[in-house]
Amino acid sequence: MSTQPIIRYSASGAEPVIDELADESPVEFRLGGVPIAVLMRTPGDDESLGLGFSLTEGIVLNPGEVDAIRAVEGSSEGDRYDISLTDGVEVDPEQFRRNLYTSSSCGVCGKASIDAVRITARSIPEGPFVGADTLTSLPALMRTRQTGFDRTGSIHAAAAFTSDGTLVAFAEDVGRHNAVDKLVGGLAADHWPLSDLTLIVSGRLSFEMVQKAAVSGIPLIAGISGASSLAVELGEELGMTVIGFLAPDGFNVYCGDERVR
Repeated sequence: MSTQPIIRYSASGAEPVIDELADESPVEFRLGGVPIAVLMRTPGDDESLGLGFSLTEGIVLNPGEVDAIRAVEGSSEGDRYDISLTDGVEVDPEQFRRNLYTSSSCGVCGKASIDAVRITARSIPEGPFVGADTLTSLPALMRTRQTGFDRTGSIHAAAAFTSDGTLVAFAEDVGRHNAVDKLVGGLAADHWPLSDLTLIVSGRLSFEMVQKAAVSGIPLIAGISGASSLAVELGEELGMTVIGFLAPDGFNVYCGDERVR
């Protein structure tokens, strides 16, 4: 986190204080030495971010296809990592190269076709089945881990839970898509696909957030805010459960209500 002197206005007047800001800086990912994307992220867990990004963007189909994610020489403009594939795995970097910087709020930016995103999604299993009471308890459990948000008020979170409400992984990042990728990357080395988990995110459910869950094999995704029409369309098409406005007193099930018990 960074600090910044500010003037805070309140009912008692104005006063100078020191505020904490969420760090945001660029990281470049290369595939076999070829630059494919620059992400604006919160520094930290960059290897997990790189692995999660590789999986949820369909660059590789499983974590075993990635040999290593190695830091290369950095610069004043940010860090650089090279995604090294396992021997025998061949991927054309050009099909994943993005023409523009990917902002911290953008996941699918630069994609030539929505259809190209759909084809990488995994087969979604019938379960898991999660109780409604369990679901309404999850935001509070995630909130206890959001120390970055407590300090800055400007950082997103993603959390993975088992069907009984046990928290198994958590990640924060200034970018909501990055938070999901860090979460997926951190889990993927030992747990793949993630078909027995529920994903909770701190913001809205857009197409690319549902896509990232689908590619990871996650059947149920829930957000604190609402869902977009395309997110619901993709969830219905793939047989997922998409839940919005998840709160202690209830939630909206947009599709896949058979998993809610």
